[in-house]
Amino acid sequence: MSQHVISIQVENRFGVLARVAGLFSARGYNIDSLAVSETEIEDVSVMTVVVRGDDRIIEQVKKQLNKLVDIIKVTDHSQVNSVQREVVLAKVHATPQKRAEVYQLAEIFKAEIVDISLKTMTIEVVGEPERVENFIELLRPYRIKELIRTGRVSMIKE
Repeated sequence: MSQHVISIQVENRFGVLARVAGLFSARGYNIDSLAVSETEIEDVSVMTVVVRGDDRIIEQVKKQLNKLVDIIKVTDHSQVNSVQREVVLAKVHATPQKRAEVYQLAEIFKAEIVDISLKTMTIEVVGEPERVENFIELLRPYRIKELIRTGRVSMIKE
């Protein structure tokens, strides 16, 4: 099964999110990531859904999405050249002896130290999904205490 990044432009109305998520769950697909945000157009939002699935069934889901009343446009960003980003906050155990190492790792990934305490450091990294994954893997030896990720966002390149 391949990963699909689907952008859904919707009219910002009650129940739209539930109907969209319902189409994926009805097909037995778990949504890996979901981000919803306003757009430059008032009362229009964009939903970015990351899901793994069979290409044929994802195509059927896209067709059914297009039939929903509040859907304006559905685009599979997996099939086009796009910019994709994700934000991660990671809190790691960081003794005074390990702080310099964690700081260097953050510098390499152009991450930002957003909080520091006697025992922990919280780091924010923004980037392409693969880069974010690499950063998390390199943080694991420092014992990740807490980790939170935004949903992926995607925009087609010109």
